[in-house]
Amino acid sequence: MKRTPVASSSLRSLGYDAAQQVLEVEFASGALYRYEQVPAAAVQALLQADSLGRHFNQVFKPQHYPYRRIA
Repeated sequence: MKRTPVASSSLRSLGYDAAQQVLEVEFASGALYRYEQVPAAAVQALLQADSLGRHFNQVFKPQHYPYRRIA
């Protein structure tokens, strides 16, 4: 999946597959995680947030999307 760099101190890049509702998040540390069952609206809200890292921590972590570390 192609990821796009983002302007964030905690997130390095994001990639999204709308057909499979899969979001890949590369953190500034280099860790790469894949989140599943993520609706497109949630990804759009993340991309429009003033602070991507804060939004991710406030919305994605409490939502408990199934995830796994892939790198």
